[in-house]
Amino acid sequence: MNLEIITPDKKVYAGVVDSVTLPGSNGGFQILKDHAPIVSTLAKGNLVIEANGKKETFVVDGGVVEAAKNKVLVLAESVA
Repeated sequence: MNLEIITPDKKVYAGVVDSVTLPGSNGGFQILKDHAPIVSTLAKGNLVIEANGKKETFVVDGGVVEAAKNKVLVLAESVA
């Protein structure tokens, strides 16, 4: 599935991933291929990407995620 992580300043990440784990406002959750459509707010926390057997972690400071048709868009306030 395709993932994009965008802040007001720049595009932080764009690529094909196997899964993404997000810090939802009501608790963490994971999105996998063929996930049902979802829109959720994000809390401050770790966003973990898994692709090709490797993990990459970003720290997001709130935002929104939308997932549909194997496309995941994260609009984050800031990313470290």
